[in-house]
Amino acid sequence: QCLLSGSWRSDTGCRMVISVLGKDGSFSGSYLPGPATSNSKILTSPLEGSQQDAGLVPQPTFSFTVHWRLQAQMTAFLGQCYVGTNGEETLHALWLLREAADSPAEDWKATR
Repeated sequence: QCLLSGSWRSDTGCRMVISVLGKDGSFSGSYLPGPATSNSKILTSPLEGSQQDAGLVPQPTFSFTVHWRLQAQMTAFLGQCYVGTNGEETLHALWLLREAADSPAEDWKATR
């Protein structure tokens, strides 16, 4: 059974800590980018999300957003938690980063 509560580390050194996992699947925590980030001013930032009921789906999907502190940016993550044959939980996710655009003409370059 996959539960997101706890501490997770990505293969790029990012760290996510889920400190509160509600009975309804909602969760909150913090996210800290790893050494691969190009901006050293990014601090630990709050995250909020939701996970499918792990009682109904043994390998649930999840989504969460990170609101970057000191930045006009947000990132949305969407993924699934898998349990390997050895019982180890692994998260697979994709993400989109959105930064504030100065005008509609600049909108095209605001999402990565």
